[in-house]
Amino acid sequence: MWLGQQQLRAFFQEPQAILVLGGSTDREQYAATMAQQHPDLPVWVSSGSNPEYAEWVFQQAQIDPDRVTLDYRAVDTVTNFTTVVDDLKEEGVSCVYLVTSDYHMRRASIIGQIVLGSRGISFRPLSVPSSEAESEDLLRSMRDGARAVLWVLTGHTGSSLAGSLGKS
Repeated sequence: MWLGQQQLRAFFQEPQAILVLGGSTDREQYAATMAQQHPDLPVWVSSGSNPEYAEWVFQQAQIDPDRVTLDYRAVDTVTNFTTVVDDLKEEGVSCVYLVTSDYHMRRASIIGQIVLGSRGISFRPLSVPSSEAESEDLLRSMRDGARAVLWVLTGHTGSSLAGSLGKS
């Protein structure tokens, strides 16, 4: 029921920011195009490509650097969310466009529902097309969903657990 409420809220609410999960330069390029189409939205890039390249992508798209926050605290998908969620909340953001690759969206959505949802932030997923044939396996998504719940309950992501069960 909670999950349905979050999805319904995202449907009716206008996003106030673009959140990009690092892992592919295509995601940043996609976000730069989105930023052109939504000139009032700030862009948050969580552990994306190196700063010089990311800055160049947004500069080429003529996006004001003041609109772009490059955050390099995250070390995996769970921390892509946990490191920025309180900053987004502090900025008054209650809905974001979530940008990640198509094969990664299931796992990102599970984590996002839990971590962003814990702070009352909903999201609209925007999948970046990739050459990957399949989504990431369900076990990895469930493991990281459990890590997200652990973070909500304890403030710890269980990153050592992720390392022992396979790279995030």
